[in-house]
Formats: sequence, structure tokens, C-alpha cells
Amino acid sequence: MRRMRSVKVVATLGPASETYDVIRGLFEAGADVFRLNMSHGSHDEIREKHQTIRDIERDTGRPIGILADLQGPKLRCGVFANEDGEELVEGASFRFDLDEAEGDATRVCLPHKEIFDALEVGSTLLVNDGKIRLKVTECGEDYATCEVIVGGMISNRKGVNVPDVVLPLAALSEKDRADLEFVCELGVDWLALSFVQRPEDVLEARDLAKGRATLISKIEKPAAVKSFDDILEVSDGIMVARGDLGVELPVSQVPPIQKRLVRRCRHVGKPVIVATQMMESMITAPVPTRAEVSDVAAAIYEGADAVMLSAESAAGDYPIEAVQTMNNVAEEVEVDPTFRQIIEASRSASRNSVAEAITVAAREVAETTDIKAICCFTHSGTTAMLAARERPQVPIIGLTPLAKTARRMTLVWGLHSVLTSEVGRFKMAVVSAARAARNYGFAQDDDKVVVTAGVPFNQPGSTNILRVAPVQEKLIFGSEDD
Repeated sequence: MRRMRSVKVVATLGPASETYDVIRGLFEAGADVFRLNMSHGSHDEIREKHQTIRDIERDTGRPIGILADLQGPKLRCGVFANEDGEELVEGASFRFDLDEAEGDATRVCLPHKEIFDALEVGSTLLVNDGKIRLKVTECGEDYATCEVIVGGMISNRKGVNVPDVVLPLAALSEKDRADLEFVCELGVDWLALSFVQRPEDVLEARDLAKGRATLISKIEKPAAVKSFDDILEVSDGIMVARGDLGVELPVSQVPPIQKRLVRRCRHVGKPVIVATQMMESMITAPVPTRAEVSDVAAAIYEGADAVMLSAESAAGDYPIEAVQTMNNVAEEVEVDPTFRQIIEASRSASRNSVAEAITVAAREVAETTDIKAICCFTHSGTTAMLAARERPQVPIIGLTPLAKTARRMTLVWGLHSVLTSEVGRFKMAVVSAARAARNYGFAQDDDKVVVTAGVPFNQPGSTNILRVAPVQEKLIFGSEDD
């Protein structure tokens, strides 16, 4: 199933998308990667969805990526004597403390001592997705007295954000650690880490994952934005999680942050997902708003590797329509001449290794001659991702003998993953590339493709050969031995 676009679509599974028929419908509509949200559902439910995806993969003959999204440390207030909650009025005083007694209009428990350890006078506390804003006027080791800056209703277990403080929280809760081990054993391809604040958070998860899954850091806190380059260096990919970013930062700052982060990821050749509220109106409506379409298009024009649906596909009334709409928007954007102008103007000029030079040359050859596809043989996926970093005008076929590599490449811009047998000679690699290009509709017999590979084979990072090859096998075998 060849996609007629380069950007990838990530669809979150949930109550609206848990059966074989619906998940297959999402895949056929355009979903390349499925997200399993570990904040919702038991391990048995997650295992069942995972198996369904693998069944669809088997039945369609196409690699499908699976991304498990860890919940991360959730900060929530306690409960109130009044089950309906309390109204906080602007200018009033309100206190958070460690007292587990039910709250009232003057105080409530905040069962996170680490917050009080980090707070200072003047710090900001946000409640209920930023709808309520408080400023700390006095604080100690077990309390914080605040002035209500923006009032509203506060009720049981509402989320609390602390935007201007790096909290001394463990990167992974006990639940996260259990979930991480479960999904790694299950065999997911990507692991998303929530509320990353520092590179050490990623390194801790990497030690636990032990190479069983590649790591995506979700950028959703101001501290992560400030430390982004260090976090990017130790991550395999990035998710720009705009929901919490828009709570903890002024919403006007989110678009330029998104652009900067996408550009940095493209520069180093690591996949980046733009996520949150992309087509939120489609939770209840069969068509998105024009503003949402423009939002999706903006991420595609920036060159993001993937755009993501959350509640739209997980709990909405129109999950398949949401994926189809996102697919259609992507196809329209990518045939716009302005899209190519923007992509080429923002391309990195980095050529620091032989493999990078080979992939740059592959793109230049493909774009200056009549080449139909760039075919990359890869074990780890690194070579194919370097080719994707170039954002070439022609499709990229990533050929690998490893199912886990093929699945991971489904998240990367422009990559069409193909499972192939092990090859020991470059001639056979060319034959496999030509067959894949023809079988998946990228080229005809009289066309040519660019083939890159590393000799000796089966050694990650050894890309050192580029060849322009005919698709017709008899022409390949009619040439001199390699």
C-alpha cells in the first residue's frame, strides 16, 4: 500500500478504535503508526490492541509502527468536601498543603512534597489545564500560600502545572516503569516519554529499555524547551506536544517553538512528530475547521516527519474520517510548488561522514536526472533516515531484512519500508531494490532508481556505495559482476 505523500500519520487507538475492522480502516485510510496511550487501558487491553495491529500487518503484508506513550508523573490536587468543587475568586488567598483532609474554598491537599521543595515566592501554579492561575506569596516545606490571579472552579483531583520551576521529580513513576517493561516485552517500536525535563530523564528510560524500543522525548514543559539540544542529542526522536506547552507557556510562544524544534530535528536527521488538537473538532464533527486544516498544513510545510491524531481517532465519532482528512491535506500540501520551495530552503547542508555524503549525492542525482526512487539498504535504519533528512523530491524505499527496523522506519518522512531477505553481494541488493520499486508502483521496467548500500553488508553505518540502476532485471544481470 503505497502512500501518495511523504509525511506520516500517527493515529491514537482507544474506545472508538479497538476492533480489527476499525483499526484496519484507519490503516487503509492512511495511518502509518498507531499510538497506544498508557494513561488509559489495562495491560490486557493494550496487549489486545497490539496483537490486532500485528494481525493487520500480517494480513496486509505491510510493516506497521507501534508507539507506546507513557503517562509520566501526573501532579493532581486532592479532593474537596463539596463534591462539586469550589470557586476561586480573583484576588483571594488559597493554600496548597500536605494535609490529606478534604479541601474547601481556602485550601486543598497537594500530595507532592517535591513541589513544595522546589517552589519559591513568585512561582506560578496552574490548575485545570491552565484555566486557574495562582501566584505563590509564601511557601514552606509542606505548604504554599497563593494569590488567585485568574479564578475559576477547582474540583477533585484536577491537574496542577508548575511552569517556571524544574521539579525534582523522578522521570518515571512506578506505573511508568511497569508499563515500560510491559510494552518493551510486548514488542512496541517506539516509546514516548512524557514530561521530559532534562537529558537524564531520557537516559534513565534508555537504561530500562535496553535497546528493545527507540525513544521519543515529548517536549511539553518550558524546562525541556530550554534544554532541547541536550535532550535531542540523547533521544531517537521528538514529539512536539503542544497541549501542555500551551498551558505552561503563553500560547503565542508555541508556534515559533514548534518551528524551531522541527528545524533542529531535521538538521540532525531525527524524526519529529507534531501533536495535540490538530483536528479536535472531528471528535464530534465529520469535517474539521479551516483553522485546523491550516494547522496540519503548517506542520507539513515545516517538514515534520509525522502529524498525530489523539482523541480524534481514539474516542471520536469519526476516527476513520479524521485519518482520511489528514491524509488528503498532506497529499494536497505536498504537490504545492511552495512546499518544495520551503523544504529546499530549509535543508541542512551537513556532510560530516561518508554515509551523509552518499545520501546527499543520492538526492542530487535523483533530482537532476530521471530517477524514480532512492533505494536504501539498511540494518539499523540510520542510512534511510539520513536519506529522509535530505527531503528529496522522489520517494525513498528503505529495504531491510529486520522487521523491527522496517516498523521503526514507518514513522520517518518519505520512507516506504520493505522487508527483504539478507543479501551478500551488491548485485543482489540492486535486484531487490529494482523489484521493490516495480512491485510497489514506484517505477516501471524502463525506469531507473538510485541504490545505496554498505559493503561489507550487515554492518550498521557502513554505507559507502551509490549506483544508478535500471529496474529491468535483465539489464542488471547483463552488466559486469560487482
